[in-house]
Amino acid sequence: MRSLSFVALLAFAHHAPGADPKPLEFKLTFDKSACDGPFTGRVYVTLRANPASPPVGMNWFKPEPGLAKDVKGWKPGEPLVLDAKVVAYPAPLADLKPGKYYVSAVMDRDLGGIDFLGSPGNVYAKTVQLDLDPKASGTVELKLDQVVKGREFKETDTVKLVEIESKLLSKFHGKPMSLRGGVVLPPSFAKEPNRKYPVVYEVPGFGGNHFGALGAAARKAWDVNGTEMIWVVLDPNCRLGHHVFADSANNGPVGRALVEELIPHLEKTYRGVGTRFATGHSSGGWSSLWLQVAYPDTFAGCWSTAPDPVDFRDFQLVDVYAKGVNVFTDADGKPRPLAHTNGKPMLFFKPFSDMEEYMTRGGQLGSFEAVFSPGGADGRPLHLWDRTTGAVDPKVARAWENYDVRLVLERNWKTLGPKLGGKIHVYMGDEDTFYLDGATRLLKQSLAALKSDAVVELFPKRNHGNLVDAALRKRMNEEMAAAYRKGERAGR
Repeated sequence: MRSLSFVALLAFAHHAPGADPKPLEFKLTFDKSACDGPFTGRVYVTLRANPASPPVGMNWFKPEPGLAKDVKGWKPGEPLVLDAKVVAYPAPLADLKPGKYYVSAVMDRDLGGIDFLGSPGNVYAKTVQLDLDPKASGTVELKLDQVVKGREFKETDTVKLVEIESKLLSKFHGKPMSLRGGVVLPPSFAKEPNRKYPVVYEVPGFGGNHFGALGAAARKAWDVNGTEMIWVVLDPNCRLGHHVFADSANNGPVGRALVEELIPHLEKTYRGVGTRFATGHSSGGWSSLWLQVAYPDTFAGCWSTAPDPVDFRDFQLVDVYAKGVNVFTDADGKPRPLAHTNGKPMLFFKPFSDMEEYMTRGGQLGSFEAVFSPGGADGRPLHLWDRTTGAVDPKVARAWENYDVRLVLERNWKTLGPKLGGKIHVYMGDEDTFYLDGATRLLKQSLAALKSDAVVELFPKRNHGNLVDAALRKRMNEEMAAAYRKGERAGR
């Protein structure tokens, strides 16, 4: 019987047999050992099907119940109640399906990590399993006394962590800011101390980070079709999502910081030869293409797979420039889908947007606004669409033009065209899960009209998840190796 937790006993005590049933509410306190001083920010209660502790993120396709409340000056030991009156997602607390849940609570201290729940430094309550009924469970008490710890990057002989403070980003944010990457070294690196190497910079997709270097090492990413290259997996995460290494009003000069600070440091430390390539998938696909276009002299080629929208006339089915456009509904007034499989919609813009309002930060759609939108008077990115009606703000849409890859290329082709010869490779499934293929088709048409030699290819019956297979990876490696050999012959 000792297996019953203290929290479970408290919960049981509040709806013991014979007592009048009371609606479910959560009474929270936090311990000063976890956060020594008043807290201002958003507090969450999570109700999950799994016992993860601390809880992390949101399941995009099957979001689980949660509550949220913004607090100001909440003190250690002071009770805080979250009940049916607070923000709830995906449905009001009163509509919670009775049953067993793994319950926790989190204070989002917003210290820089992408995850509004599981970022290092956040304070949380140990997860407990409880039987809950919104009409009769009464008061559940939770004590937040745990601190989320950051994951340790364990180096090996051939996998190294590179992390530097960025002066550019520190100045922008007014506090110390870092750039980091996981470096995968070829086996010959230690044996040939005078040898220099080309470098591949991989940008992970949304939620990915530099720990991807461990997987890259396992697949021997350094062997690029027989040509040894240093392979670097970058960390693109920030508190507002994925910064895609594009300088922005909200995330700061992350592109410049990469090119002017991290790359020179890394290639000096690990003997880069001066030839570098960019690659990535999804948000990383957009990043690699953006880096190639924004810094055409820095990178010798990009291999972008399933990039986020590269033409905002088709921003996942939305033409953001169209007059009177609405992201929640299409021209016929029907709910606008955000993702599909086998032609059947799985996600829709409105509930996804609502979910990110519950999260407040670190969501995919909000991440786009953090990069593409100007900053607002409240210090937050301006919204492209009204969160209640879905109506697009045309002024914000015009500001997005600065990050519309197709527009940037068209408007600057006279300068960019000669510098991008042979460098652009974009690969997309023609049934992309998140409707990203439409924008890629438009980019392909535009580049053809510009008489570019860019390779933009759509693969039949491929989606976001199965596009990059062994055959495509082999092909990209062959193309990178060929581009490197060509550059060597040309004396670059």
